[in-house]
Amino acid sequence: MAIRIVYETHSTTTDNEAGVSTGWLHGELSPLGRRQARELGERRRDDGLAAVFSSDLRRAVDTVRIAFAGSAVPLRQDHRLRECDYGSLNGHPATTVAPLRARHIDEPFPGGQSYRDVVAATDDLLRDLLREFPDGSRVLLVAHTANLWALECLLNGARLEDLLAAPFSWQPGWEYLLPVEGEGP
Repeated sequence: MAIRIVYETHSTTTDNEAGVSTGWLHGELSPLGRRQARELGERRRDDGLAAVFSSDLRRAVDTVRIAFAGSAVPLRQDHRLRECDYGSLNGHPATTVAPLRARHIDEPFPGGQSYRDVVAATDDLLRDLLREFPDGSRVLLVAHTANLWALECLLNGARLEDLLAAPFSWQPGWEYLLPVEGEGP
């Protein structure tokens, strides 16, 4: 038995549209992002979800609130689903931050964290999910690109080096199986 994890990125923000790496800043959904959040709700509202977990950063919280407005599915915010903290580079142009990512797999951004820190936080969340949903429930995580990379590493054996080097390609959700204790990775 396994927990079925559905992963979705937060909807498009004004920073995304302006080419800004928001990091731990909250960000604001753009009009396109609000439409995408409604589409997320249409896609996932009746998906048999036991709970929805989101980053506590406003762009993810707003995505979930719009998507699941009026739904009975429990919505929870968790700081462990935050984007990588770029430290002094939060809010800087993506053209400045992106070329530096490979340097910060293990070494934190100045005043921030490393991508390995994001993997550790995501792993901690997954361990809590195993304790809370040992029956193989289906849960939705709404977060950021760094958390997607963390899931790819933890559940599919991908290497951060490869993920950071590849261009990001959005899709309407990713699905993962998180084996209950003693049944796999």
